[in-house]
Amino acid sequence: MGFKQAQYLFGALTLLTLGTACSPANSEPYQPTQGRVIESAAQFAILPPRARIAPENDMLTDRLDNLLPALMAETDLDMWLVLNREKAEDPVYFTLVPQPTFAARRTTMLVFHRQEDGSVRRMTVNTYPFGAPYESAWSGRDLDEQWQALGELIVELNPQRIGINRSRDWSAADGLSSALHTRLLEVLPETYQERLVSAEDLVVRWTETRTAAELEVYPHIVGIARGVIAEGFSSKVITPGITTTDDVAWYLRERFKELQLPIWFMPYVTFQRAGLECTEENPFCGASGVIQRGDILHTDVGICYLKLCTDTQEMAYVLQADEEDIPQGFKDALLIGNRWQDILTDNFVTGRTGNEILAATRREAQAQGIFSSTYTHPIGFYGHAPGPTIGMWDNQGETAVQGDWPLYPNTAHAIEGYIKHPLPEWDGQLLQIKLEQSAVFDGRRVIYLAGRQTQWHLVR
Repeated sequence: MGFKQAQYLFGALTLLTLGTACSPANSEPYQPTQGRVIESAAQFAILPPRARIAPENDMLTDRLDNLLPALMAETDLDMWLVLNREKAEDPVYFTLVPQPTFAARRTTMLVFHRQEDGSVRRMTVNTYPFGAPYESAWSGRDLDEQWQALGELIVELNPQRIGINRSRDWSAADGLSSALHTRLLEVLPETYQERLVSAEDLVVRWTETRTAAELEVYPHIVGIARGVIAEGFSSKVITPGITTTDDVAWYLRERFKELQLPIWFMPYVTFQRAGLECTEENPFCGASGVIQRGDILHTDVGICYLKLCTDTQEMAYVLQADEEDIPQGFKDALLIGNRWQDILTDNFVTGRTGNEILAATRREAQAQGIFSSTYTHPIGFYGHAPGPTIGMWDNQGETAVQGDWPLYPNTAHAIEGYIKHPLPEWDGQLLQIKLEQSAVFDGRRVIYLAGRQTQWHLVR
């Protein structure tokens, strides 16, 4: 065992034996909070696609009525334009339109105008009007007339600051294509062209903010994702010596398809085992192939349901034939991972930037002898959503722009990262514990939306 490994082991054992640094007497062993065991997705009701439309549209109308006016005032925009063409939709478009909407048919124009009383008038300039929750300001089939109608509407309403979705740094706020931008300039008088500004701050705030209605259903959605992982990490799916990591990954994918839940990336599964080297320099440890007894398994999955996405990583152990439980060293490692999560989330303070949260987390983890890497990101309408980036897996220093974004209340985050811990049972070989759980920051504390993993999945 090298010096660094011994140092981390000493710090970790001290943490587990003496308790957390925030404990007044430092006498009780560390006990993680918010742990929750979910056994199966069958524990959760899942609406068929047709039945999802009404709640999705109710949540959209609530956002448009109650959230958008406040955000447009916060970002000092009098008007917001979201202009799209079929097969080239703005990334934010589907967060703004009622279901069932599959595309921006032909050219679709959304116009949001802030009124003197603070409310926002919502209009479409479309060949195919949406109806509620929008009013139609123009409808017809002639494209030139459509653009002319948009220009005339803008002049009539006379906004001083007009937000458009063009951004160098935020991909979700860069949905206005070059051609549509050119057409917009063509139908606006020069004095109005000068009023066009980037809507990037509004887009980030719109996409990162979770409403009370969304937070009612979000725990249920995350619970489903965790339940499918529990099914995959069980003897129902895994036969040691036969089942491969790809078999489990495809089980997860097909199970979500069976539940009619879209995934936003292909699930993956890897194993770690004694003799399979894991170094401090290696960002991710693990291999693919046939699963054996004594293996450590890891998976990463993400689904979207009712317009909200999840991102979850959990760990499992394949019991040896003579074992009833996982050895203590593995339990200790998971506890250290939970402690790293607490260090990170204790640093969630309104107004702190992602870079500030990362720096504080790294300092405290190192002081406690925990070897960790933090790469936490916002989540919501997208799996990787706009908002404060808190580290990158390949950059544990500052991240420009995204890392400088401040933390706001009522935002959801994937608490993601890893720790590495030398295992006595593996003669000091490093074990990597990779964790990720979806959570909400309510302005005071971080709440895991469906609990977090504090116990190992066991495959018998």
